[in-house]
Amino acid sequence: MIDAVIQAGALILLGVLWRLWSPGGLEGDTLRHSLTTLAYVLLLPALALVVLWKAPLGSEAVTVAGLAFAGLAVGFGSAWLWYRFGSLSRRQVGALLLAATFPNATYMGLPVLEATLGPWARSVAIQYDLFACTPVLLSAGVLVAARYGDAAEPIHPLRMLVRVPPLWGALAGVLLNLGGVPLPELLDGLLERLGSAVVPLMLFSIGLGLRWMGSGTRMLGQLWPVLFIQLLLTPAVIWWASGMLLMEEGLRAGIVLEAAMPSMVLGIVLCDRYRLDVGLYAMAVTLSTALSLITLPFWFGMTGA
Repeated sequence: MIDAVIQAGALILLGVLWRLWSPGGLEGDTLRHSLTTLAYVLLLPALALVVLWKAPLGSEAVTVAGLAFAGLAVGFGSAWLWYRFGSLSRRQVGALLLAATFPNATYMGLPVLEATLGPWARSVAIQYDLFACTPVLLSAGVLVAARYGDAAEPIHPLRMLVRVPPLWGALAGVLLNLGGVPLPELLDGLLERLGSAVVPLMLFSIGLGLRWMGSGTRMLGQLWPVLFIQLLLTPAVIWWASGMLLMEEGLRAGIVLEAAMPSMVLGIVLCDRYRLDVGLYAMAVTLSTALSLITLPFWFGMTGA
């Protein structure tokens, strides 16, 4: 686990350094947009398709999705109870609710699980995200952002959901899997090659997107509940729940690690679209990502995998 965290941290750091130095005049935001678009539209759908086409589905997938929904509920509920009594603006509260609720299940979770547990764990990360986190983000998450923010024009959550290419790749993989359709060797190789580029690009893109705001010290007082909830409280609840279910150690480790991931990078898109506090959300992503390099090995050790 330590080796996996070090490797992930190194790739993230390379992204941070690129953002600072902009080699060849290519700015970090421009490069990040290009890389994440490539991964989102082509590479991740290919990976979701091939992984779920070959993965064992059934009660395991239901368990992963169920615990993922539970983790989201814990994150949102505890953050809402905390921040509803504060004196923060609605824009700030909306950003903090999103940051405390949604983990970076794919962009960081997938590479960490694959490096730590093996290629089989890719299906856990994909199911955790695409069967729970992404649908909730683009439905309930949109409603929360709209309630606390101020969008120039309304966006229908269902329309956003059907425009998610990785979700279509996952759906196709599940249908082909359940239908017993054999995966041609040539197509398997092509999809695996496309999917193999996802891990390094995702981690590098995280580094490109991290930001340290000048008022970071002041923000820390607003952010520490998010950090506590995202990195400690939610994974603790999922660790307890998965233990009660007497799950196999490897699967339990994968689910707990997913619950312990830092704040989701893509939440910045909702903050920007609905005019929430983007700077505050960006700081939550930055600090939670940095601290997760310490907390993730702890949770891995707690699972006994």
